[in-house]
Amino acid sequence: MYNLGKVFKAYDIRGVYPGEVDEDLAWKIGFAAGQFLRSLLRGYDRGQASSNRLVVGRDMRPHSPGLADNLIEGILASGLGCVDVGMCDTPMIYFAVNHLGACGGIQVTASHNPIEYNGFKISGLKARPVGEDTGLKEIRHIVSTLRRTPPGQTAVKVEQANLWSDYRKHVLQSLKLARPLKVAVDASNGMAGKMMPEIFDSADLEIIPLNYELGGGFAHPPNPLIDANLKQTCSAVKKSKADFGICFDGDADRCMFVDEKGEIVRCDLITAMLAHHFLKLHPASTVVYDLRSSRVVAEEISAAGGTPRRERVGHAFMKKAMADAHGIFGGELSGHFYFRDNYNADSGAIVFATVASIVSSGAVPLGELVAPLKRYVQSGEINFRVEDKAEKMNELADKFADGRADGLDGVTVQYDDWWFNVRPSNTEPLLRLNLEAKDAAMLKDKLDEIQVILGKPVEE
Repeated sequence: MYNLGKVFKAYDIRGVYPGEVDEDLAWKIGFAAGQFLRSLLRGYDRGQASSNRLVVGRDMRPHSPGLADNLIEGILASGLGCVDVGMCDTPMIYFAVNHLGACGGIQVTASHNPIEYNGFKISGLKARPVGEDTGLKEIRHIVSTLRRTPPGQTAVKVEQANLWSDYRKHVLQSLKLARPLKVAVDASNGMAGKMMPEIFDSADLEIIPLNYELGGGFAHPPNPLIDANLKQTCSAVKKSKADFGICFDGDADRCMFVDEKGEIVRCDLITAMLAHHFLKLHPASTVVYDLRSSRVVAEEISAAGGTPRRERVGHAFMKKAMADAHGIFGGELSGHFYFRDNYNADSGAIVFATVASIVSSGAVPLGELVAPLKRYVQSGEINFRVEDKAEKMNELADKFADGRADGLDGVTVQYDDWWFNVRPSNTEPLLRLNLEAKDAAMLKDKLDEIQVILGKPVEE
């Protein structure tokens, strides 16, 4: 019996293979997702979805092919057709759903989790995310009622499709190099190891490839948010005198940048830099950013003539905000970057292409481009183990009641020279703190005040 409450997360489905996620569960998820997404088609006219088909892709994990095969069987049993695009990065699924006019897509992946994990990321029409509040609860309920049936005769079928040529053209619209660049690229033994050669090998780029090998495990955990996992990228940039470096996560939808000196660049600074780029191309547009980001992001968006929109953490909220506000671009502290011209979806390939274009356009290196944006000091995200999360957040709100507070995602309190956000984990008894101040001394003082209430941080 599956522990569905454990493997169904806020935004996807993930667990250890085969104890928590296996081929039988893959079939049931395919059937349930197919049934759910098929039901949604009744609410749309035929012009919005040209086919009753789901797109399926998979990452490089050794159990992904078998899970994908069983997932496809379940989809077919639900009455939907299926387009199998093979091994690819997750953003390619978002492209394929829109390119083919499919009613949704599923990527078999566990993203940045260790190699023994696997899972499923589900998208709906126009690659809109299917999360806990937009369909995963319903899919989980259907899964809980299912018993796998033997395959029977069906009018629907699976098609094999190679979309790399079309995907390459789509991504390369964002690459406009004024001069050749040398870039260190750490694929983290994940899907960037396939995506980067497929898309960028013909570009005027000298790539120093790191950890491109697929299927044999990870040289380091495929999570670029942890500084230790960027050591190879930083070292390769310095050794090769590269223009910059980039490190991708396991399914290549997130990434972190390293400047020409081998120093890590925070993703909110990349968001602020890219906001200027997109607002030059599309003046007076909205740029969306997540509420953990530095205050400099909103300041730079406004300075460039745009409208800053602060949003909850998570791709489901960011993509909805992009659509609602007709945003031109969006960025999260986690390394997700969203683009209006990419169906409001995130893409590691497109943000790489865009940053490369900006760096190549002048003589100023990446480190100098972001240096003026380092106006404040940040704590980084700090986790605290808390059983009664609501009580502690209320206690913080009371203690800092003289500040400007809101509850968009957890509790945020702002002052003229510092601010903090504390938000609850969706899956663990943790509160996550982000704090920013005008200088290091104030940062330390305010962290000490907050830790009186939250206790000692969780050791990484």
